[in-house]
Amino acid sequence: MRRLVLVFLLLNVTAAAAVEITAGDYQGRADVVAFVERMVSETSYSEAELIGLFSQVEKQEHLFAKLDRPAEKELDWYQYRGIFIKDKRIERGVEFWRKHRDMLERVSAETGVPPEIIVAIIGVETFYGVYKGKDPVFDSLVTLAFDYPRRAKFFMRELEQFLLLAKEQGFDVRALRGSYAGAMGVPQFISSSYRNYAVDFDQDGQINLFDSIADITASVANYFVRHGWERDGMVARPLVAVEDNTIDNLEIGVKPAYSWRELKQSGLASDFTIAEDTPVALVRLQQRTHPEYWAGFKNFYVITRYNRSELYAMAVYQLAKLISHAFKQAA
Repeated sequence: MRRLVLVFLLLNVTAAAAVEITAGDYQGRADVVAFVERMVSETSYSEAELIGLFSQVEKQEHLFAKLDRPAEKELDWYQYRGIFIKDKRIERGVEFWRKHRDMLERVSAETGVPPEIIVAIIGVETFYGVYKGKDPVFDSLVTLAFDYPRRAKFFMRELEQFLLLAKEQGFDVRALRGSYAGAMGVPQFISSSYRNYAVDFDQDGQINLFDSIADITASVANYFVRHGWERDGMVARPLVAVEDNTIDNLEIGVKPAYSWRELKQSGLASDFTIAEDTPVALVRLQQRTHPEYWAGFKNFYVITRYNRSELYAMAVYQLAKLISHAFKQAA
């Protein structure tokens, strides 16, 4: 029996040693080998496939600084707004809407997400598909999963999701390019979002967020629907603080945590009609010399599920309003 146990252990050692990353920046990494072994045991990837992929990885060390200093955390609203609210982005948004009007109207009718919101998301994310990112998605995710401890768990999950996505959609793992955080396509979906929320709206058998306008626009809308978008619901409304207000006692945020009645009682007013029991968030945005306050509704919160920043959500909302106004003026 003892001899059998020794033979069994030797066989296991031999099998483990057989998995080896033979080249590239991750050669000899035990943690990478463990990941490969797990993926081989849990998915349809073969050992040879994964060893081949990981042996070609080049560490993307330039990504660390970008992740440490995202614009949403480094800039105030007046600075952030200036990046996205520009005449050229509004003009290109109107052009995009005109070009794809029938598809946008169809998607909007089915989902309840207004065309201008879909267009604005695409405008903010990639300037209507012009800038989809140049970083190699696989190498980026490997780098961040194994060498960026602060968010390693998140990127490890996205790396696994990316490999599964590539299998499902027939993508070339080595060929895909995207953002520094691994987001892909015209609407910049990370891999888990691609698998969970992207849709094959043109029904051609592949979900293509790189070239199919049908899939791109419908996937953005579906993302919002799946996160609770309310058809015909408000997004945000500007507020005015009256004298002797008690705003400092309120919590700033993006999730509706108050009723409009409560905000009014704290000294906030609006030129728009809002029902007393409407759930609202108190959003604070810093202008150059003063803060401004907004009521954020459920749909504002939904936009922050795409990018968890009040700056991002407000940029999308204001860009959408400006595109819509320009589109109607030109009609």
